[in-house]
Amino acid sequence: MKNELIITPKTRVMQVIEAYPQLEEVLIGYIPAFEKLKNPVLRRTVAKIATLQQAAAIGNVTVEDLVNRLRKEIGQDLYNQGGENSFHTQKPAWFDSSLITATLDARPMLAAGEHPVNQVIADLKVLETGKIYQLTAPFLPAPLIDKASSLNFKYWVVMESDTIYNVYFTAE
Repeated sequence: MKNELIITPKTRVMQVIEAYPQLEEVLIGYIPAFEKLKNPVLRRTVAKIATLQQAAAIGNVTVEDLVNRLRKEIGQDLYNQGGENSFHTQKPAWFDSSLITATLDARPMLAAGEHPVNQVIADLKVLETGKIYQLTAPFLPAPLIDKASSLNFKYWVVMESDTIYNVYFTAE
């Protein structure tokens, strides 16, 4: 068999598309937001860094369902793992809009083919304790949220529309 990639929650979206080009349409059919993968800028940025686990969160589907849908399509055994990665969408006690001291709208950066991750992490590292940083993006920036979380930043995700997500970060 030419394609030896075993699809798991940690597999990156771009790895799946490159190893199994036929799965791009399956992804788009399963998660309509993935239609944006046809945009070369988003393909070069988001698809390269987002894992299927993060993609499932973006599409509001379980990672197990997404992985199994893709595996079934290419004849791999079904994946079974308890639990899933979900993102904090309930308003936290620490949130107070008057504490927002820095903001970044990542949409222009992404449209220009730039990754906002380095800018956001640099901004977060100088964020005063108890203050809030607001990030606006055209999709759920799951890889960025995971990175910030690994640096012990708390966050809250608000989906304003299908194309506007606000993520609030704080360091306590």
